[in-house]
Amino acid sequence: MTEITKRRSDTKMVEYPSRSIVPERDIDKCPVLECRHLGIEFGGLKAVDDFNLTIGPTEIAGLIGPNGAGKTTVFNLLTKVYQPTHGMVMVDGKDTAGMNTIQASKLGLARTFQNIRLFSQMSVEDNVRIGLHNQIAYNTASGILRLPGFWKGEKKQHEKALELLSIFNMQDMANVKAGSLPYGAQRRLEILRALATSPKLLLLDEPAAGMNPKETEELMDTIIKIRNDFQIAIMLIEHDMNLVMGICEGICVLNFGKVIAKGTAEEIQNNPEVIEAYLGKQKEEA
Repeated sequence: MTEITKRRSDTKMVEYPSRSIVPERDIDKCPVLECRHLGIEFGGLKAVDDFNLTIGPTEIAGLIGPNGAGKTTVFNLLTKVYQPTHGMVMVDGKDTAGMNTIQASKLGLARTFQNIRLFSQMSVEDNVRIGLHNQIAYNTASGILRLPGFWKGEKKQHEKALELLSIFNMQDMANVKAGSLPYGAQRRLEILRALATSPKLLLLDEPAAGMNPKETEELMDTIIKIRNDFQIAIMLIEHDMNLVMGICEGICVLNFGKVIAKGTAEEIQNNPEVIEAYLGKQKEEA
């Protein structure tokens, strides 16, 4: 943990003119994500209200808050599972208004889910290859007739899938049914499938859920490796505060659908409003 914390702590966070903070290395680049006054209502209930957030193109960001705070709803808004009632989402400088989930994916958004959503009867490799669908190098006719272009494309996809599986040392499991994997391995496979789409922003919804402490430590190192090797941004929802405080450079805290704090790990840890949201208000001494 010490080494991971040191790497995160070495990151200097600086302000954009909008007062949003991003890693210093990203200050001269277009943000990968900008949310402006984003919100959604369900039957008059404001599930998310006036959500504002900026993420740099190589930032590891955290979205935290008590259960029911609206974190997964934010992910659903970003990936167009839900359309916002008000506000806007910009991805790499492009407004996503009116887009559907497929268009959001093509723009560079990929995610995992709280509840694992793998194709359990398909092999581990085929689950990853589903994420590679937008990188198919052959046309329909070549696929139907099994022309040389088809086999060349299949070989490239096989090699790419194994390369991605090697991130989690899962290449030897390529032919195993996804549904037969242990829970932690299924979590990792879902991350790899999302990564296969070549995202600009990878959204991880509770990636450490169900993992033991050793697996969580390995996941922390792997998230940093993914960011460094692929030069993408990663945003995660997580209840494991050791993971969040260990690797997240900027952290946003939600409570009852509203942002109550944004800042570095140190700032969030010492924020009285955040402490109250998690622990409740302390009674005043008589």
